Amino acid sequence: MITGVGPGSWRERGLHARVLNSLGQEIVDGGYAPGDILNLDEIITTFAVSRSVLREALRVLQSLGMVEPRQRVGTQVLPREAWDLMNPQIIVWRGRGPEYFTQMREMLELRLGIEPVAARLSARLMTPEQLAGVAEAASAMVAADLAGDGRGFLEADVAFHSLILIGSGNGVMGHFAGTVAALLRTREEEKRFTITEYTPPSAHRHNQLAVALAERDGDAAYRWSYATIEATLAEFMQEAVAPSGRGPSGRTRG
Repeated sequence: MITGVGPGSWRERGLHARVLNSLGQEIVDGGYAPGDILNLDEIITTFAVSRSVLREALRVLQSLGMVEPRQRVGTQVLPREAWDLMNPQIIVWRGRGPEYFTQMREMLELRLGIEPVAARLSARLMTPEQLAGVAEAASAMVAADLAGDGRGFLEADVAFHSLILIGSGNGVMGHFAGTVAALLRTREEEKRFTITEYTPPSAHRHNQLAVALAERDGDAAYRWSYATIEATLAEFMQEAVAPSGRGPSGRTRG
């Protein structure tokens, strides 16, 4: 792919992103089944791109475990078991498609095993600046709830959980912050109300967690973190079974 700084390079990058997102989304949505061989000539014609642009997109998909070039066979679509399911890009694609609810359940269950431990560590290791950031994010969630500001609530939620994971002092948990942020932002695709009856108690739990962290109480931080995510999972599962179209009328932020 062209890597210069002229107009052509920006066009190539834009085409690369368009092909990558289209192919990735189609694989996630089941348009290509595991074992299918991609028709590269057809893709080039469909998107009107050069072979080099397509190769770059396929390299990214290969790095995500979604496709694999096979000698004398072609580029083959791999099963879900091979995908890097915690990669933010795959999280975005799954969040836009029919796997939205499956992904939310899977990731909330995973977060139950990670974030309470991170909160306990953060109670001991967070810097004063990080603690102030958590308190600010918790307060912003309350304010956003009162104002009916779903986007503001989401951004504060992302900041809140990212700070705790990073503040744990554990590099792997800190890396997980990007995964959680991508997961939370999949809710931007939801067309229904984002501030619901679940939001005030969720904001309260986040604030109690912030207090526990400020008091350096690791056990309380663990409990409030677990309670926050557990409530999100329970409410999500309750709403997910409602026959109301793509998704529930609203969900707790976790």
